[in-house]
Amino acid sequence: MTDRKATNIVWHPGQVTRACRERLSGHRGFTIWLTGLSASGKSTVAVALEQALYQHGCHAYVLDGDNVRHGLNSNLGFSPEDRAENIRRIAEVAKLFRDAGVISITAFISPYRSDRDSARKLAESEHDAFIEVFVDCPVEVCEQRDPKGMYRKARAGAIKEFTGVSAPYEPPLSPEIHLRTNELTVGECVHAVMDYLVRYDYIPCAPNEMRTSYRGQPKRA
Repeated sequence: MTDRKATNIVWHPGQVTRACRERLSGHRGFTIWLTGLSASGKSTVAVALEQALYQHGCHAYVLDGDNVRHGLNSNLGFSPEDRAENIRRIAEVAKLFRDAGVISITAFISPYRSDRDSARKLAESEHDAFIEVFVDCPVEVCEQRDPKGMYRKARAGAIKEFTGVSAPYEPPLSPEIHLRTNELTVGECVHAVMDYLVRYDYIPCAPNEMRTSYRGQPKRA
């Protein structure tokens, strides 16, 4: 990490305002921040939610933890300092998405409350534009799933500082949405989030066919 900081910079405003872009989108720009253990279902829920929002005519994009580490954050490891920088960067990207009138769905472990609080703080002046979603799944269930074999490697000592095994996870204290993905299907998780967005006027009321399209899927999140 470099200690150099930008100096002598001034924000240059554009002529197209956020309000203009939101009118074009037909909805507000806001962030849905999914946090939870590895294999808790964050990416699965995020992708299904993005599809539901797309079907509803909303402009949404998933910012996935692994995907972002392929490019923007490819120079970061998993130390507490690098994790903090990882979240700082993505929080700033999410802020730009909000300004563009786009719904960003972040799927990051983001294990530390202070880092998530910092991400939320960037949206403080934007009228509830940050929605924290706790993708809650017991670590023993996550280990049973272990689609990438990460827990097995962590238990064997091949992966250091692995959240839930050799590094801590601090669960949200008061998330806007709490999804227990060991009990709910993917469809039920998406339905819960969509209902929240409609109820609190983040998006227009959903048509009946969209509201039921994800129900009943047997796959867990």
